[in-house]
Amino acid sequence: MQTAKDIMTRKVITVAPEMSVKELAVLLVKHRIGGAPVVDAEQTLLGVVTESDLIDQSKNVHIPTVISILDSVLVLENPWKMDQEMKKMAGQTVRDICASELVTVTEDTPLSDIATIMSEKKVHTLPVLAGGALVGVIGKTDLIRAISHGK
Repeated sequence: MQTAKDIMTRKVITVAPEMSVKELAVLLVKHRIGGAPVVDAEQTLLGVVTESDLIDQSKNVHIPTVISILDSVLVLENPWKMDQEMKKMAGQTVRDICASELVTVTEDTPLSDIATIMSEKKVHTLPVLAGGALVGVIGKTDLIRAISHGK
């Protein structure tokens, strides 16, 4: 059974939270990667930033649906979500647009679990940790490559 350590990319390209969104776009295109772990000066993993985070900056704003009943206004959707979307759309640095809710795997995580995590959590860049340290990254291409080789 294959695990994360068998398919992960060991030479991880990381980005700093202070990097501009424009510099990030150039880096992703230059290295042909879909995302990168965000680390601070001590190499502590802070989050992950992806192509989707960049694309979110150009999407249309979704205004929450509201209804008025007897002089009361009811918001039918979470206004916090709109606030988060607006902050991401206006973001100028990686810190502004990256996902800080970490979804990670260990070197021993089986391939089937990696596929499940990517599918269910809708993430396509998974940092691989060993003893709390970043040792690799798995992108959707790494997973598809392993599947295509019948491993």
